[in-house]
Amino acid sequence: MIEIRKSAERGHANHGWLDSYHTFSFADYHDPNHMQFGSLRVINEDRVQPGQGFGTHSHRDMEILSYVLEGALAHSDSMGKSSILRPGDVQRMTAGTGVTHSESNPSGTEGVHFLQIWILPRTTGLRPGYEQRYFSRDDKRNRLCLVASPEGTDGSLTLHQDVRLYATLLEDGEQITFVPGKGRQQYLQVAKGSCHLNGIELREGDGAGISGENSLFLSGTPGAELLLFDLA
Repeated sequence: MIEIRKSAERGHANHGWLDSYHTFSFADYHDPNHMQFGSLRVINEDRVQPGQGFGTHSHRDMEILSYVLEGALAHSDSMGKSSILRPGDVQRMTAGTGVTHSESNPSGTEGVHFLQIWILPRTTGLRPGYEQRYFSRDDKRNRLCLVASPEGTDGSLTLHQDVRLYATLLEDGEQITFVPGKGRQQYLQVAKGSCHLNGIELREGDGAGISGENSLFLSGTPGAELLLFDLA
């Protein structure tokens, strides 16, 4: 079964400095039919204007991933970590017992476009933690590149949940196949461009909740960038 979540059906908040789309209920957007997908709680597509950002705020008991698509994102937190993420960088922050952090666009001229993803951890009260990795375009070109997993397999970020996150960049005419494990479900998010999932066309910003499929066949237009979550 494949359930499509069209881009235009997502929650939307435009604060001027921030233009944000919410796949699942978040902040003032509440939809009881779209609260989460398994342990996948948040996919926010955010665009932040130059020199603007999220001031210091707190989180707890959540695995938070940031995936930059365009521009740069500056990060600073109460664990003493600070960094600037650019396209190809993926960050994992375990909020655990509690962290504070800020995120901002350090550029004075260019916007930043990124996805912020929240995953419910397998247990509460974890020790806060931080990881950041760079995955090149070649790492992701026409293949499913593992960027986060419970075991930190193949240099991926380590998640405290039975979720594997893959990223891919598809070229025209290329197709990749994913065979789900028994009893698992998947969520596909189209970050850029458009693609076909088992013959169904998906455009930028669209998502799809998947369960009970024997195989997933993915093909895309040039420049298509996709995230595939494989969840218990």
